[in-house]
Amino acid sequence: MNLTQTIFEVIDMRSFSNLWYWIALAVLWSTASHFVLGVPFDLALKAQRQGGARMADLEDLVRINVSRLLGIAEVSGLFIVGIVSMLLTMLIVLAVFYGVEFAQALALMAVPMSFVFLMNLRLARRLAATAPRGDDLVAALRRHRLKTQIIGMISIFITAMWGMYQNILTGPLGG
Repeated sequence: MNLTQTIFEVIDMRSFSNLWYWIALAVLWSTASHFVLGVPFDLALKAQRQGGARMADLEDLVRINVSRLLGIAEVSGLFIVGIVSMLLTMLIVLAVFYGVEFAQALALMAVPMSFVFLMNLRLARRLAATAPRGDDLVAALRRHRLKTQIIGMISIFITAMWGMYQNILTGPLGG
């Protein structure tokens, strides 16, 4: 037996039975729900509780991130949509039609995150148009975070079900 065979036997390289995949999935959704439009959600809660300078900081940070996100969307939004659409299509084709487990794992992360990104863009446009302040701003960020968490919970559930199915289907030694 050569070195690579030994390494691949000791470390399971399949996605759904790999601990690192599940850690990456948890970090992805934890980060997505913690940072709302790039603003740490605990900062929004502190600003709501303490008000004053903290609320001004939150409003400034949201304004900066909204401007940044809308600027990126305006300048290179079409290019980004084209590239992301191409990559998601490739992942989905590899995952569904060719049954590539790594593509399945990435698609189960990337597709829901693309919805979260679109929600971020939609919220940024709404915040730029209405410019809410104070408690109204925190309420908008809270609603957005809840929607992100719901998408994350559904995504993790579907990923766990599909991962268990794949692990049962392929067996303990990669089948």
